[in-house]
Amino acid sequence: MSTTEWHADDIVKIVSAESSDLAVKIEGDAPFGRHTTYRVGGHATCAVEVSSVAELLIIGNAATSCGAPLAVLGRGSNTLVSDSGWHGVVVTLGPFSDWIKADTAGLATGADLTIEVGGAVAMPVLSRRMASIGVTGLEWMVGVPGSIGGAVRMNAGGHGAELSDAIVDADIVDLHQGQQERWHVDRLELGFRSSALDNHHVVLSARVKGAMSDPDLVSTRVDDIVRWRREHQPGGQNCGSVFVNPVPQEVSAGALIDELGLRGFRIGSAEVSTKHANFIQADSNGHADDVYAVMKSIRRQVFDATGYDLRSEVRLFGFDDVVAGGHAGDTV
Repeated sequence: MSTTEWHADDIVKIVSAESSDLAVKIEGDAPFGRHTTYRVGGHATCAVEVSSVAELLIIGNAATSCGAPLAVLGRGSNTLVSDSGWHGVVVTLGPFSDWIKADTAGLATGADLTIEVGGAVAMPVLSRRMASIGVTGLEWMVGVPGSIGGAVRMNAGGHGAELSDAIVDADIVDLHQGQQERWHVDRLELGFRSSALDNHHVVLSARVKGAMSDPDLVSTRVDDIVRWRREHQPGGQNCGSVFVNPVPQEVSAGALIDELGLRGFRIGSAEVSTKHANFIQADSNGHADDVYAVMKSIRRQVFDATGYDLRSEVRLFGFDDVVAGGHAGDTV
């Protein structure tokens, strides 16, 4: 069965045959775009929230059998869905992957520890939870709206730090192989906003490093980061940074866009933020295709003026052409 021939009912039939004792509920013609931080875009052919690894493997097998593309949706950041929707299966991880374990009993100030965290946990939640018990090293996560799973997939970062600085390993489900493995940080091949993970890899959990400190000091640093982001980055309907810095630590995408005077550049219901040039804002009740059009125009203008071919940080679903290559910005 080709990727264009399958239907939601095909997924349902396979899942029903394999999971008579599991309560897997599949929603057809499911809202997708509105569950992203852009809050624009169309539906997916079907969507399901899984409550166990067993259910995840069943859904993965059904999608593979039908030739259906599958994507795991975390907190919906760094994601843009076309207005026409996406012919694929959207999976979200249920509470079984939303947990944090940090044993600080008996640890003195300065002592190292390893925190275990589920893939569905929001990074700001982890940051604040650790601050409340005096664990330092993850303060930067408070300003990143994604999940831990998404952070591993793209080596998320901010404020001079990134996940590769803290991660020890991650538990990964390979939906093609139907198995779960623990990947050491070296195997993850974390680069600037990239990793060795593909769409058939699902991050169940990760182990990250921290150190004991004073809760008040850590909480103050967290609050400082939140304050800085509010002052320098826009709120509203956006997905965070749109383009990867072409030369990390040296050439930023935002600076290149700024040099061309593109703050406020608008197409339809989308515009380059006037607060930060590497953010694209969508109007309330706006259109994903307008956001995409702004992305394409910016990329073309920057390339024509500077020779830098900007790579998208955004995962793009349902668009016919590709804004930019690279793992973080693949069109699905």
